[in-house]
Amino acid sequence: MKRHLQSETFVRAFLVASILILGPTWVTVSTYAQGSALPDAVEQQDRALINRLLDERTDVNATQVDGMSSLHWAVYHDDDGLSEKLVQFGADTNAENRYGITPLSLAAMNGNGSLVEMLLGAGAYPNKFLEGGETVLMIASRAGSLRAVRALLAAGADFNAQEQRGQTALMWAAAEGHTSVVKALIEAGGNIDQKLGSGFTPLFFSVREGHIGVAVALIEAGADVNAILTRVRERTARAGNNATTQPVNRGLSPILLAVRNGHFELAIELVKVGADPNDMRSGFTPLHTMAWVRKPDASDRGDPSPIGSGNLTSLEFVRELVALGADVNLPLAEGAPRQPNSASIIETGGSTAFLLAADRADVPLMETLLELGANPFWSNLSSTTPLMAAAGLGTRAPEEEAGTEEEALAATSLMLELGADVNAVNENNETAMHGAAYGRFPSVVKLLAEHGADAHVWNRVNYRGWTPLFIAEGHRHIPRGPSLPTIEVISQLMFEAGISTEGTRPQLIDQYEVPPNR
Repeated sequence: MKRHLQSETFVRAFLVASILILGPTWVTVSTYAQGSALPDAVEQQDRALINRLLDERTDVNATQVDGMSSLHWAVYHDDDGLSEKLVQFGADTNAENRYGITPLSLAAMNGNGSLVEMLLGAGAYPNKFLEGGETVLMIASRAGSLRAVRALLAAGADFNAQEQRGQTALMWAAAEGHTSVVKALIEAGGNIDQKLGSGFTPLFFSVREGHIGVAVALIEAGADVNAILTRVRERTARAGNNATTQPVNRGLSPILLAVRNGHFELAIELVKVGADPNDMRSGFTPLHTMAWVRKPDASDRGDPSPIGSGNLTSLEFVRELVALGADVNLPLAEGAPRQPNSASIIETGGSTAFLLAADRADVPLMETLLELGANPFWSNLSSTTPLMAAAGLGTRAPEEEAGTEEEALAATSLMLELGADVNAVNENNETAMHGAAYGRFPSVVKLLAEHGADAHVWNRVNYRGWTPLFIAEGHRHIPRGPSLPTIEVISQLMFEAGISTEGTRPQLIDQYEVPPNR
C-alpha cells in the first residue's frame, strides 16, 4: 500500500495543464501570430525555425497564451545548449507561466543539475514559491539530483521552508529514497525532526517506503530510532469556536511501521542501530505483527499482504529478529487491542506470537517459531489455547478469516501431534470443538474426535449460551446460515456418545462474563 507525499504530483499537474491547455501545435511563422512563434517553435523542437527566428531578433521573451516562453520549453526538453543560447539572447530566467512555473522549476523537476546551475548563474531566483508553497529545492530533492540541490543550497535556497502542509525538502527526499540528497540537506541544516500533523517525520517517511540508506543516515544524524508516531488531532471546543489540538499516540515506532509494510531488511537494520525488537507500544511486538502481515484476513476491511522491499523473506526475518533479541514467548499485555483489520475475535491479551500464528492457521510461521523455542501450549488470558485458535475459535465470519479449512486442518494436526489437550476448556466455556463449529470445518471436527475430543466435554454452552451444534446451525456472531456438513458430523458424534440432539436447543444465558475485546 504505497502512499506518497501529499503534494508530490503538483508539478506534473501544473505542467500538464500548461502544456496541454491549447492542445498540440504545429508551428510555422504563417500559422501563428508572430508573438508566439518562437516558443511554439521551441516546443516542437523545430531547429531550423528557431535559428531563423533568433537571427531575425524575434522577441525571446514572447509567450504562448498560457505563459510558456521559449526558455520554459527549452528547459522542459532538457536542451542545455538552446537554454543557454536563449539566456544569452536575453531570455528572462524568472519568467512565470500561468501556473507560476519558472524555467528553474522545470530544470529541478527534470533533475538537470547543469541547467539549474546555469539558470541560477543567470539570475534565477532560488526561493521561488509555487502555488502550494512548494519550493524549487523541494522539487529538486524529490527528483534526486544532488548537483541541483547543492547548486540551490549554494545560491541560498531555504532548506527548511515548508509548503502549505508543512512538508520540507528533506521529507521529499526521504520519501523518495535519495540518500545523497538527504545527507546534503542534513549537512546544510535541514530539520530532521520536522513533524507533520499526521506525526510523520523524515524518518517515518523513509521507513514507510523502505529506504534503508536514508533511514540510517537520518538516525546517524540524530533522529530517534525508537520515536513514536504521534499525530495531532484538532477538535472544536464545546464552548465557543476555539479549536484545540491534542496529540494522539498511535504507538507506532519505525520498526513496527517497517514490519507492517513488509520492509524486513530495513527492520533488521533498525534493530542493529538501536530499535527495540520487543517494542510493544502499539500493543503488538514485531513478532506478533507477523501473524497478519503474512496472512491478512480475507475480509474486505483488511489490506492485502504488503509488497515490501529487499530480499529477506518473512520467515528469514523472524529468525534474524529472534537472533537479535526478540522474545519468542513474550505475551501481549492485558487490554491489548484486537489485531488490526482482523475478523478474528480471539482475545489478544496474553497471546504469544505463536498463538496468533495459530489463529491465522499459518503452519510455516508456527513451525518456524517452534524451531526458535516457542511454547506451543501457552494460552492467552482467557485460557484460549493455540489448539483452540487453530481449530477456528476466533472465527466470526468464515468467509473473512485468514485460514481456509485445509489450512485449519493442517494447523490443528500440528497442535495435536505436539500433544495439545483436545479437551481443554477456556474461561469462556469454549473448546476446540466450538472453534471447528465457528469455522464450519467438518474435517476439523472429525480430526478432533479422532484424537479423543469428548462429546460430554465439548457439548456445553459457551458464554453466549451456544453449543457447537447450535453454532453449526447458524447461531453465531455474524449469521451465515447453517453448515449442513458440520451439523451432520457433530450430530453423529453426539449420537455415538448417547447425547440427544432433540429438545436440547440452549437459550441465551448470562452466567458467563462477556470476554474483553469483543
